[in-house]
Amino acid sequence: MIKSFLDLVRDHYNSPDEFIPLHAPVFRGNEIHYVTETIKSTFVSSVGAYVDQFEVMMKSITGAKYAIATVNGTAALHIALHSLGVSAGDEIITQALSFVATANAIRYTGADPVFLDVDLDSMSLSPIALLLFLESECEFKEQIVTNKRTGKRIKAIVPMHTFGNPGRIEEICNIAERFRLDVVEDSAESLGSYVKSKHTGSFGRLGVFSFNGNKTVTCGGGGAVVTDDESLGKRLKHITTTAKVPHPWEYSHDELGFNYRMPNLNAALACAQLEQLDDFLKEKRELSLKYIQFFENTNVTFKKEIENSVSNYWLNTVEFQSKSDRDKFLAETNGAKVMTRPSWNPLNTLPMYQNCFSDSLKNTNHIADRLVNIPSGVKWKESY
Repeated sequence: MIKSFLDLVRDHYNSPDEFIPLHAPVFRGNEIHYVTETIKSTFVSSVGAYVDQFEVMMKSITGAKYAIATVNGTAALHIALHSLGVSAGDEIITQALSFVATANAIRYTGADPVFLDVDLDSMSLSPIALLLFLESECEFKEQIVTNKRTGKRIKAIVPMHTFGNPGRIEEICNIAERFRLDVVEDSAESLGSYVKSKHTGSFGRLGVFSFNGNKTVTCGGGGAVVTDDESLGKRLKHITTTAKVPHPWEYSHDELGFNYRMPNLNAALACAQLEQLDDFLKEKRELSLKYIQFFENTNVTFKKEIENSVSNYWLNTVEFQSKSDRDKFLAETNGAKVMTRPSWNPLNTLPMYQNCFSDSLKNTNHIADRLVNIPSGVKWKESY
């Protein structure tokens, strides 16, 4: 099976012997033109036309009323939580199966993450685990949710759409509304993913995206916050630019601000990439269909999008029957210069988060032992 898999990947990328990465950026549109234009304009920092254009494009893609450009996805998540007043002594519900940036951004505010389990199919935060935790481990009194074990206030929920596959975000938002909790969607990986024709990141009060070098659309670094909340949208724009009060020459700042604005140079690259998003998504889906067909009659399960959702298949993911089977696949594919990698280590196992509250994480631990990400990028050889 492994040899046939390697043949499929090499045939798809038309690469008989070169190293095949997990997900490489492809630049085959207006990238050079826009970046060169930006350099010639001298507006390469956080002020420039492409930053504004990027925000307009993100509003159009996600359907959100406001989009705020940031330097990266971690900054986007941090500033989103900060704008909601999350601070020391609070707790934020999230999932242990995620990239470390999810928990790090929570901790930047002084709050602690609470790690709950994921669903096996979506690999994202489980509404069942969420409701069980809120009903059995928390007290809901006077519109405030308190963790009975720690005595800390639960301030918000941060579900993450894992590997671009949408989670059960509608159910999560319904539960959040019942308990008067804000939802900040970690959509870092899910640009171009939908639930019932609505873009991920647009269900919660705030949604965040990443444009890191390994994402479906990249600008080297970069992030965005989207929201329909006018007051939050305007405040986020203000505090990501050091909370500077507009004035022709004076430097005045009216609150704690952050130097989180995306540089115009990165935004130029992002705009060129966003122009190609539909083509990228089409090609990635074509590859995912090849994988689905290949693994259909094997003992390996391809992780498909769940019902009523459309995944961008950012990182195609397969599940093995055991950790030993997974490790054998990882060793042989990487040895053959085809990059594959396991899931992240669950965040509750990292030294800085071992003392945080978590549930049994049964599904999380099952997945962490068995999942593998396989090559998922578009065909880079068509790039210039």
